[in-house]
Amino acid sequence: MCPAGREPDHTGISAAVVAALLEESAEELYENAPCGYMSTLMDGTIVKINVTLLNWLGLRRTAVVNHMRFTDLLTVGGKLYHETHFAPLLQMKGEISGIALEIKQANGGRVPVLVSSVVKHSGTGEPLLIRTTVFDAHERRAYEQELLRARKAAEQAHKDAETHRARLQDALAVLQQSLLPATLPPLPGMEAAAHYRTASPDRLGGDFYDLFPIGAGRFAFFLGDVCGKGPRAAAVTSLTRYTLRAAALHSPDPVSALTTLNQVLHHHYTGDDPRYCTVIFGILEPDPATGQATVRLASGGHPPSVVLHADGTAAFLPTPGGLLVGALPDARFTAASAVLGRGDTLVLYSDGLTEARTGVGRTFYGDEALLEFATGHAGESPRDVVQALAGLLDSFGSGLDDDAALLALGVPAASGPA
Repeated sequence: MCPAGREPDHTGISAAVVAALLEESAEELYENAPCGYMSTLMDGTIVKINVTLLNWLGLRRTAVVNHMRFTDLLTVGGKLYHETHFAPLLQMKGEISGIALEIKQANGGRVPVLVSSVVKHSGTGEPLLIRTTVFDAHERRAYEQELLRARKAAEQAHKDAETHRARLQDALAVLQQSLLPATLPPLPGMEAAAHYRTASPDRLGGDFYDLFPIGAGRFAFFLGDVCGKGPRAAAVTSLTRYTLRAAALHSPDPVSALTTLNQVLHHHYTGDDPRYCTVIFGILEPDPATGQATVRLASGGHPPSVVLHADGTAAFLPTPGGLLVGALPDARFTAASAVLGRGDTLVLYSDGLTEARTGVGRTFYGDEALLEFATGHAGESPRDVVQALAGLLDSFGSGLDDDAALLALGVPAASGPA
């Protein structure tokens, strides 16, 4: 992009490439987005870059556009990775997502980033440009370092067992809360409620949820469960939440978000210590005028959500075809959709709820029992539904072997005749 009143310098660029550049948005959102954007020729020459990325780099547009290549922004290790992995994969697949790199700043500093690129083709299939999105990964790296420091500090505090346990529980509680949103954002014409229950104060859980706006009156939400417990699982949870949030801003499509997360997890955790998770990811579009909300979602091996209807019925919302996220390099996901009317509530939950041990035989609580319980609270507000489910978790006592997360999204019932 160029300042107002100035035309971009397209000297030496083909007419097809110029046309492709002119198609790109010149709106304020592009320049000042919360992530970096740039477009390059197929040889890596940067021909377009937004203000956000320029500010991160500490460079002027005139020094970058048509004068630098994408690899000029990378560290030595990043350049090597680009040549051996990034570029070949991009050439083969036409797109690549969630690659961890470091970019150099003009003052000598480095910025950890997650990079996603896609090749833009002409109508005849000729590759014209490479569009790249760059996400700042400072928070994720700082969080992982903080986890490592917390773990080392806990290991050194073994001399006083009781004091150590109390301090550890406090630290875990703080870290656990950092994996969850402090508050849920207001939904126009809707209500939202959430609850998190830890099975043990002595260990970090791997359950997570989030709800956040993505623009144009839409909201993204997700709920999931990372395999394992402890700091390593928490680090995966942090990466998962960061990746899903970034993916939602980049492409608000449930299948695309899960596909990106699958690539990131599989890239970061391979070898002797694979890590994966189950998750439901959705896009919510409330319409206060009609009193309805459209939901599009996809699942990666997660238990299906439940819809509690205003007429007193409840049913699972099938999300078929979802595989564990991060377990396979080419996992496929399928989208599902639903419309919530007045008095309807969508409930997402982790399997800590249905796998709680009950009765003399300590059998699983199960899906059928959950559906029966949900039916008894159909028509209630999300807050009341979550409160009822929290009471159910309390009733399990020591039978609650795993953490449980709850997220309910609903449309208030009409106060009078329609």
